[in-house]
Amino acid sequence: MNARGLLVVGLLAVIGSGASIAWQHYCAPRIAAAEQDQKARAWLAVLPEASYDNQPLQRPVALPDPDLPHSRIQAGYLATLHGQPSAVLLLSRFPGYAGPVDLLIAIDRDGRVIASRVLQQQETPGLGARIAEPGNTWLQGFNGHGQGNTAQSAWALKRDNGQFDQLAGASITSRAVIHAIQDALRYFDQHAPQWLQEAPAHE
Repeated sequence: MNARGLLVVGLLAVIGSGASIAWQHYCAPRIAAAEQDQKARAWLAVLPEASYDNQPLQRPVALPDPDLPHSRIQAGYLATLHGQPSAVLLLSRFPGYAGPVDLLIAIDRDGRVIASRVLQQQETPGLGARIAEPGNTWLQGFNGHGQGNTAQSAWALKRDNGQFDQLAGASITSRAVIHAIQDALRYFDQHAPQWLQEAPAHE
């Protein structure tokens, strides 16, 4: 290839590289927005639509001493309705059977579980991993429970003389979830006076 041919190839390579970089810069904001939208949908799925009118993920709460007996609180956010606190979202990470599990727990202002959802897990397919499967209702068994209406001794599997059913074939995962939810409820009760102070009417 002669010098002119090499120059043409070089120019084409530069143009192609520049176009690729420009396209990446053009797409980056859209990709970031799509990722944020996906995160918001996953997180807010645990809150009834009528229970909030703010943007909860824009209202982080302080998380002092997040290392708990069986878990660690990774993040927390405040939901409000008509300017008043209505719920807190807590992201709990705890050791499961095969690795860390990220469990999102929505707690109402009275300290009761609204709903919970697994965001990430490495449990055994067909066993512990079923906690994250669409349509699995096992986590719903904790809805409505709080420290105030459920005895301390009840926070265990029925086979351990507690109140809660076991996810079939996954006793270790089931116990870990129970411990993590109880950790989160205790943490909520401890910090609720700070979190549930009257929110501003306009955010």
